Amino acid sequence: MTGLLELITPVQLVFAFGIALLAGLIKGMVGFAMPMILISGLTLFLAPDLALAGLLLPTLATNVWQALRQGPSAAMSSVVRFRVFLIAMGICLLISAQLVMLLPVKTFLLMIGVPISIFALIQLFGLRFTLDKPRTWIETVIGGIAGFIGGLSGVWGPPTVLYLTALNTPKSDQVRIQGVIYGIGAVMLVSAHIGSGVLRWSTLPLSVALLVPALVGTWIGGKIHDRIDQDQFRKVTLAVLTIAGLNLVRRALMG
Repeated sequence: MTGLLELITPVQLVFAFGIALLAGLIKGMVGFAMPMILISGLTLFLAPDLALAGLLLPTLATNVWQALRQGPSAAMSSVVRFRVFLIAMGICLLISAQLVMLLPVKTFLLMIGVPISIFALIQLFGLRFTLDKPRTWIETVIGGIAGFIGGLSGVWGPPTVLYLTALNTPKSDQVRIQGVIYGIGAVMLVSAHIGSGVLRWSTLPLSVALLVPALVGTWIGGKIHDRIDQDQFRKVTLAVLTIAGLNLVRRALMG
């Protein structure tokens, strides 16, 4: 606890727990958005690199939980099906992760905020991209974009969700597939940021501390997901993400 309080004040820690709980809640309901909410919320009072370190372990743990919800065999079938996406994502993620410590704070915030805002607004206005069948080159490009953004910010959900939605992936399959893709991405991200220096002994306590509220939130969100209309909550989630993303853009442009 002493090491943790050297990184963050007790008041900030309470706010961080609340943000992690909310991120887990929404993750449990819709299957994505945890890193977006964490990075958007934590950077309100923490340096971007520390906020990124904080989201790493909660993101990994909740995605493994989500990926294995329907069993290991179902998860493995998703790995085989989306292997091209995963390979492209992994390569670009490992490359872009090394740029985190070199980018100015405002550039970092802008590169997170713009994709979040665009993704949320597209979905809120009901626009959809439809693909009749998977295409290798499209999967490679979108996987690469997801990985590049993910390596910089820990956020790779927007292009992934857009692609799965374009393929008209069934709801239950989409949630599992997201868990598999994000889970594998999270393993790579943790490894990459051990190498980049973002996740180190001094920042590890924050990431460990956020595990509990994130997992509790995910569990509660899963229970809510089973009882209420997901579409309405997805719209609320997208509205929150729009506000969060635009706030990051505002901070990057206006300080």
